[in-house]
Amino acid sequence: MTKRIYIWVLLASFALCAHAETIVLHTGARVRGTIVFQNEEVVIVRDREGARYQYPRADVKEVIADVTEEEQPQKEEKAGEEITPQKKVSILLELGGGAAFNSNDKGGAFSVDLLVGSHHIGDRHILAGAGFGYHGLFIGANKYNFLPIQMVLRLPLTEERHAPVFGAALGYGVALSKNYLGGIYADLDFGYRCQLNPRTAISVVAFGQFQQAKIQQTEIVGGEPFIHTTGRYVVTAGLKMALYF
Repeated sequence: MTKRIYIWVLLASFALCAHAETIVLHTGARVRGTIVFQNEEVVIVRDREGARYQYPRADVKEVIADVTEEEQPQKEEKAGEEITPQKKVSILLELGGGAAFNSNDKGGAFSVDLLVGSHHIGDRHILAGAGFGYHGLFIGANKYNFLPIQMVLRLPLTEERHAPVFGAALGYGVALSKNYLGGIYADLDFGYRCQLNPRTAISVVAFGQFQQAKIQQTEIVGGEPFIHTTGRYVVTAGLKMALYF
């Protein structure tokens, strides 16, 4: 008998400790679930379906203890509909500019990229996906335009609101001119990212890009035009600003 009473006391204590809370974010969003871990940097919440979500402590405004099931519908009607803790997909818009070089000359470059991918992998703000862009390169007297089709990765190195971020891309740059052909495209980024709220972030990164190309050149040989193709590569380095939404 004493053993049964002891078991019931343990179960009751567990139920009291595992009650649900409402997490109120600085954005006004309310997330209902059970806090499974928290410290000075993060708060991890488990929802009714068992999914876990992680928020930087700086994004959490307050934690409100849950009310009874009878009172909860009335409270939710006053507060408005419950907001989903995290979205599944992010769109990333990047704008960049810098210096461009090839084996013969140097100049400038600008780029615009639109990328789409997963918003989270596990409990991390990792973007993995694909997209395309428009890159303009001005080297010497020549202008090169490419449409890079790419697979991308954007990885913050910590889950704090302010964090260093690493990025990489690999794909094919389609040339937008009859005078040259496209080729392999690669990109590496490293810089700073700020998580404005659970759905939006901005970043500023330094980047290095490599674009392979084949240039068709016309020369006069013996009074006759002669067209030949030479392999080229273009290296670009500069800064990019990005908006995650």
